[in-house]
Amino acid sequence: MEILARRWLQAQQTLTPSPANFRRLMSAFNTPHALLERPASELIQFGVSAKQLDLLAQALGCSDHGAVDDMLDIANAELVCWHDEDYPALLKEIHDAPPLMYYRGRRELLNQLLFSVVGSRRPSRMGHSDAKAFASALGQAGFTVVSGMALGVDAAAHTGAISTPASTIAVLGTGVDCCYPRSNAALYQQIGVEGLLLSEFPLGSLPLRHQFPRRNRIISGMSLGVLVVEAAIHSGSLITARQALEQNREVFAIPGSIHNPASRGCNALIKQGAKLVETLADIVEEFAGWTSGELPLETASTSSESSVASKVYDALGYEPQSLDELVQHCGLGVTATLAELSELEVEGWVEQQRGGWLRCR
Repeated sequence: MEILARRWLQAQQTLTPSPANFRRLMSAFNTPHALLERPASELIQFGVSAKQLDLLAQALGCSDHGAVDDMLDIANAELVCWHDEDYPALLKEIHDAPPLMYYRGRRELLNQLLFSVVGSRRPSRMGHSDAKAFASALGQAGFTVVSGMALGVDAAAHTGAISTPASTIAVLGTGVDCCYPRSNAALYQQIGVEGLLLSEFPLGSLPLRHQFPRRNRIISGMSLGVLVVEAAIHSGSLITARQALEQNREVFAIPGSIHNPASRGCNALIKQGAKLVETLADIVEEFAGWTSGELPLETASTSSESSVASKVYDALGYEPQSLDELVQHCGLGVTATLAELSELEVEGWVEQQRGGWLRCR
């Protein structure tokens, strides 16, 4: 089937159809060779001219398909196409499903139960912890976690899931051979071996702004549901949630403080009907009979990180608190509390204002 996908790529490069016409071609014909069996007059509706059909006949008739094969081999990439048995079944249902996708890594993950985790590129310490914990628990419950390889929640979700048997899929807004952002280079390399890197964009595609919303429809489209972990009201992750609703997928959201701008998107989703999530069971119960694994003995829950720094951070809100109040609330000494506050301030999680300390993320 990979050879068939390569020939479809060859047809795409020769005919240069619009995405919509290429989807229609692949829906109507099982192989690119089948186009050659039809009169040119029948292919006009797909935007294919008689001249293009002649060029396709020459390309497919050539015994040397080296250009396409070499390009994929050099990039250590492969293709999955619309007609392949392991093309994600749910993704095929959406109206603008990509007819061809490039990938690196474990192709078999495309056949697993897929669930997306998305959210802020600049999450709070608690949001980062929640994303990682929920992704890990989802993986242990049998879901392959899908996300977009962005900074913040996406990276935390991939990190939490990669060590589970179900692993993770990163859907890229670039070519599958392009790591973006560069700070995720180590994670990108790990997913390319232990998980799956996936993209509809041609090899070498750079990170252009308009490509990321298109990437989001794949994240939601291939998944049973989407969990949003921390999202401001204009967050890009809300695009994914909106597309999930349009695709008739389940949407879940972790609630947050009404004083935290980074939680307003999630809170708005819950108002609009997204399911409020506090534990893994809130997600898994929606898919009774689907999961292939057992619930972890210690299921994920919000605010799961138990380090001393997190204890101090969790005690803070978005209104200033005095050092005395924090010491009393945390049960730590003054010196220990100040040390943790200083570390959190350096990392950009908290700040000191007149009247005390407060969260800034």
